[in-house]
Amino acid sequence: MDRITDSTKLARLAITALRSNITRLKRPYKLTFSITYMCQSRCLTCGIWQTKPTGELDLREIKDFASKNTNFKWIEITGGEPFLRSDIVDIVRAFNETSKGLYVLTMPTNSLCNQDTLVGRIEEILGLGIPKVSITISLDGYRELHDKIRGIPGNFDRCMGVARRLKELQQTYKNLFFVFGFTMSKFNEGQLMKTVDEVRKELPWVSHGDFHVNAGQISGAYYKNSGMNLKPDTAIMSSELEEFISHRRFRIGTIPLIESAFLRKLDYYIKTGKTPMKGRSLDVSLFLDSYGNVYPSIMWGRKIGNIRDTEYRLSGLWNNAEANETRQLIREGKEPEAWTACEAYQAIVGNIASLLI
Repeated sequence: MDRITDSTKLARLAITALRSNITRLKRPYKLTFSITYMCQSRCLTCGIWQTKPTGELDLREIKDFASKNTNFKWIEITGGEPFLRSDIVDIVRAFNETSKGLYVLTMPTNSLCNQDTLVGRIEEILGLGIPKVSITISLDGYRELHDKIRGIPGNFDRCMGVARRLKELQQTYKNLFFVFGFTMSKFNEGQLMKTVDEVRKELPWVSHGDFHVNAGQISGAYYKNSGMNLKPDTAIMSSELEEFISHRRFRIGTIPLIESAFLRKLDYYIKTGKTPMKGRSLDVSLFLDSYGNVYPSIMWGRKIGNIRDTEYRLSGLWNNAEANETRQLIREGKEPEAWTACEAYQAIVGNIASLLI
């Protein structure tokens, strides 16, 4: 079979996303997959690092899942710290070889793995030829603040080191994109702009557009942070987000345009606490945890089933009673209120009309 060109993959993704505006898709095109809950961070905003994961999906199981579910065009691999898995390149390779239309791969990192190992694995993944590989470097504050929130001395400097190495890689790999991921919470209230300024002192080429901003949120199923109070003062949070948006330069491109829409809707979510638009969970996307459990999203711990019970086929879960009941709850507006990029991006492209509001 001839190689599918990048432009063809983009066109297929765009057509699928547009179709999701007018009809329910037969199968999801986006997968969010936590490949491990292992993590070296000690974050004040998250409880993942306190888990002791056992029985996670091994490479053989993941390959089996990838070979039996081949329609993914957009995959977000997350954790924990995903690069703690020594087989992460083989995991990505398995999906790239079976989901022939895969166009976008996104992965976060806390930058705490050995830098040569981390960058080496990213370079191997880039060499697989996925059209867009986006790395998010988690960064929640300037040097002292980030290290305090993450609980690891020297973490900020490790982030700067990884950013420098990725900037070098971009000279060779045009499919590499990376941003700093800033999660707003009460622990860094009002410090977003200072953080950008401090990073720019270290890396003068960085702009406001090189930051992705999220609001800290609660999810017992994913973040393991039920009972935590993360919310900063709403007025301060909204004000600094609006200031941040005002400094961003317009960029042409699919991801920058979606990101701009995400930020505008994030301001609405901060002010109202309401999800800005209809979610697309269990329609165009799903969340798969490292144990094989399928959920509508990272924000909703309503388990649909486990792929180990269906011989790793999503078809055995996608239309079961639990999935259909969950979709009915979504239609009734009973999905948890949330706005995080893992779920919001596909909601944005699946609700084009809502962007006009």
